[in-house]
Amino acid sequence: MSESSAIWADALRVARLVAADPHGCGGVVLRAGAGPVRDRWLDIVRENLNPVKPLRRMPAGIAEDRLIGGLDLAATLSVGRPVGQAGLLAEADGGLLVAAMAERMGQGTAAHLAAALDTGRLRVERDGLAETRPARFGLVLLDEGIGEDEAAPASLTDRLAFHIDLTTVPPSAMRPVLRPPCDGLSPESEMPPHGGARSGHDPVAELSEVAARLGIASLRAPLLALRVARLLARLDGRAETAEADAREAARLVLGHRATRLPEQESAPEEEEREEGEPSPSEQREPGPDPEEGTASTPDDRIVEAARAAIPAGLLAMLLRDGPRLRMPRAGKAGAKAVSARSGRPMGARPGDPRRARLDLIATLRAASPWQGLRRRAEGGGTCLMIRPDDIRITRFRQRTETTTIFTVDASGSSALERLAEAKGAVELLLAEAYTRRDKVALVAFRGAGAELVLAPTRSLVRARRGLAALPGGGGTPLAAGIDAAGKVALGVRRGGGTPVVVMLTDGRANVARSGIAGRERAGEDSLTAARLFREADVRAILIDTAQRPQDSARRLAAAMGARYLPLPHADAGAMSAAIRSARE
Repeated sequence: MSESSAIWADALRVARLVAADPHGCGGVVLRAGAGPVRDRWLDIVRENLNPVKPLRRMPAGIAEDRLIGGLDLAATLSVGRPVGQAGLLAEADGGLLVAAMAERMGQGTAAHLAAALDTGRLRVERDGLAETRPARFGLVLLDEGIGEDEAAPASLTDRLAFHIDLTTVPPSAMRPVLRPPCDGLSPESEMPPHGGARSGHDPVAELSEVAARLGIASLRAPLLALRVARLLARLDGRAETAEADAREAARLVLGHRATRLPEQESAPEEEEREEGEPSPSEQREPGPDPEEGTASTPDDRIVEAARAAIPAGLLAMLLRDGPRLRMPRAGKAGAKAVSARSGRPMGARPGDPRRARLDLIATLRAASPWQGLRRRAEGGGTCLMIRPDDIRITRFRQRTETTTIFTVDASGSSALERLAEAKGAVELLLAEAYTRRDKVALVAFRGAGAELVLAPTRSLVRARRGLAALPGGGGTPLAAGIDAAGKVALGVRRGGGTPVVVMLTDGRANVARSGIAGRERAGEDSLTAARLFREADVRAILIDTAQRPQDSARRLAAAMGARYLPLPHADAGAMSAAIRSARE
């Protein structure tokens, strides 16, 4: 069986298990792009699901009132008292909920889903309501993320038994498979006599031991594996779980959660055998061994089953030096800002509709619970009575556009040492800025002053051209460079953007603000300019371009309120992470 066929066979097995007991299994993380393979897998889940059990789809960016429920506005206005309305989680009770684009799910949505998965109930306390609804469902997270940095929320994946990756499965591999083998052996050959459990078989202890040997810290993992093992036995018509059930559960539930490869444990008699003493296998007489097949313990066999499901390249991923740096995402640049009339809606609040956008639905929700009291107080009537305290306006949040201002020391000292390397670093950072749809600007200082080489632009070609044509040589007017960077940053801020200054210098000034050469005066001016820059509250990073980290550059960064990063230790990943942290 090819690798793709084996993955598809496991996917079919998981589909039937989840359909048989959605809430007990928790659900599935399905990593696959939109296409015939994913659609076919979802069809198989639907075909195996009990027809009376619901299957609901949750769109990305679902509103909270639709997710958990709330006030039924039409019914409340009709009867004059609060009437509740079930949300999507309550509608999915007993069945499955399929969440699209799980890698972009918000924290609030994930928290509601996690609470419902834990308790099987949904508590709604909003809009004058306080009610509890059953919400026992299984969750299918459709993960369409690209790369390791885009993934479904960990708070949810830990609560779901299965993880399937169909990104490498072609449509040609989608052949029906009745039941995939557990670990390369047929299930029938591994079943204990009469379909019952082996003598002394304890699935709770065995699965817990396997999880510990695989380095799985979560307590939910062995509990989910135990549920799946019992479900396998129940589907086969058995009251007790067999060792084969535990092996298959470990392979499907624990394998993808492993954080280390299990160590091979030698048998006690092998460890205690003295040098030169023949092994037990050498002492045996030829012929059939009545104890053959019992050399390995149930734990070892279950571990080997889970080991076969450990993702390829796990060791390489775990041994990788340093933390993983997230790659930039387009459209995610800029600081969060509150807006009165545009951006992403973030709920409603009391306010003046003349200064912001009226949220009519929220206003009606706020007013509807009080209609009965108001009508009685006003002597009856059927008209809707809205008070000023009921009026709600929409809150918006949007990300401002970020402009990264590269300020490069092109003086003689820098040119002789690291200007070429600094240009290379800026080139890499420019590419990231382009990926994030940021604007970039380029300021250079050398000789007697500083100049704006490139005004804020999104053109990567223009930025590269300006950087390539940047000459080197002359004095180091550091104060003029800081002043110029601050001036550009304030201009960006006045235009509604978010400026981030990235300064590349060795910090050794030798030209004062007046243009007169002299290290002492130039150093004082640069520190003065740095303190003024800090008062403007502009986020900044200072990259020390000297051969060795300089105290002068470190003091300058402290005076500017900038993050200090020496170039000898500032590879592209470190600089990208530093600039990203300054933006957000």
